[in-house]
Amino acid sequence: EEAIFLRKKITLVRAFSLLIGSMVGSGIFISPKGVLKNSGSVGFSLIVWFACGLLSMFGALCYAELGTRITKSGGHYIYILETLGPLPSFLFLWAEFFAIRPANSAVVSLAFGRYLLEPFFAPCSAPVPAVKLVSLLGYYMVLTLNSWSVTWSARLQTALSVIKLLALALIIVPGMMLLAQGHTENFQDAFDRQSLVLDKLPLAFYAGMFAYSGWFQASFVREELVRPERNIPLAVIISVITVIVGYMLTNVSYYTVLGTQDVLASPAVAVSFVQRAFKSLISVVPVLVALSCFGTMNGGIFTFSRTLFVAAREGQWPPLFSMIHIRRHTPLPAVMLMFPLVTAMVCVGDIYHLLNFFSFSRWLFIGLATLGLIVHRHRHPELHSSFKVPLFVPVSFTVICLFTVAMSFYSDPVSISIGCTMVLSGFPVYYLIIHRQIFLPFFSTLSDYLTHKLQLLLEVVQQEIKTY
Repeated sequence: EEAIFLRKKITLVRAFSLLIGSMVGSGIFISPKGVLKNSGSVGFSLIVWFACGLLSMFGALCYAELGTRITKSGGHYIYILETLGPLPSFLFLWAEFFAIRPANSAVVSLAFGRYLLEPFFAPCSAPVPAVKLVSLLGYYMVLTLNSWSVTWSARLQTALSVIKLLALALIIVPGMMLLAQGHTENFQDAFDRQSLVLDKLPLAFYAGMFAYSGWFQASFVREELVRPERNIPLAVIISVITVIVGYMLTNVSYYTVLGTQDVLASPAVAVSFVQRAFKSLISVVPVLVALSCFGTMNGGIFTFSRTLFVAAREGQWPPLFSMIHIRRHTPLPAVMLMFPLVTAMVCVGDIYHLLNFFSFSRWLFIGLATLGLIVHRHRHPELHSSFKVPLFVPVSFTVICLFTVAMSFYSDPVSISIGCTMVLSGFPVYYLIIHRQIFLPFFSTLSDYLTHKLQLLLEVVQQEIKTY
């Protein structure tokens, strides 16, 4: 009896919670080790953390302007499609589906499982099979919730965002107390140049930017935002500033309590921190961190399903994934599509190899999206956006992204080559199926048959009202 479409249910508070919930996740509890390992010293690692925060702010401001210029959901995908054309947007979609998103989800899921189980096995490490099993159970719970209700997914994100900030506070407060008492020995010779290896710095930036990643999430749900022209810029500015301050204080606390060797040796930095500084909370903080990762999983599924939804609507993905459940008003097929690949990566993946594997592709396409902002400004000078950043912001952000991607070939050629191959493998698929449509008659017949059967099974139909 009701029209079938995605409702505008994301208010400013929910947009802020989505961004905080996506940024403050496993990264701050995993990445300190990766940043320190590749930057070489405490001082340089703190510089990397601040630089990553500043770079994230630049990127967030660029995406805020893109969100006011381009009114469709879909994030990176729709921005590249509307500014640079169908080929790069399809290559992004291909790499995002087969590499970037499942690897990212697997990293966060594994962190969730490790931190949730760590208190039960301390001082030993949790068994790897148990970690992977719990990781998958957590991921499937979030998948089910996103299939069931947009409202409840958003409410969960808001609640978990509060828990995330509480977890950071429980790390920051004891560290600042010890620092105020004069415990500065771990900051002696903080800028040791002998341990700095320049060709490893891109990997340090990848680890840091992974911790901040999530500042672009509001652009994925643009059509579901209330007053997006106002709320997107407000949400991204407030959330990124909050996270920069929180991350800098958290890292200072880590280094105040733990030495560099302890950070590098720890499989779960936050757990090691609590063991040293706050033993009464030894069983509480890991659970808070696990819930933080749970929120990041929720935000990732919530937003990426909209990318698949929009790509199917634009004709670059099977039409089934542009359909909505007739009662739940959720993009059910798009939500469910990711679970086989994430399951496979959780079962076989290692966190740090996965991190380098997907970072190359992610930052390549984010750089292309902000390049698209420059192109869009040039092509449409008559378009007056309600939010506009100075030109040096997208230019500098694009140059840094693409330079870091190029440098990473020297830092980790094996993982980066795999990521590059994954991106390029989408080119023949695009050429044969979408551009030339050589195999379209066969795929069209098969797709129509499967779509009809799955529509009946999943109870989904096409969106009936244009929301952009």
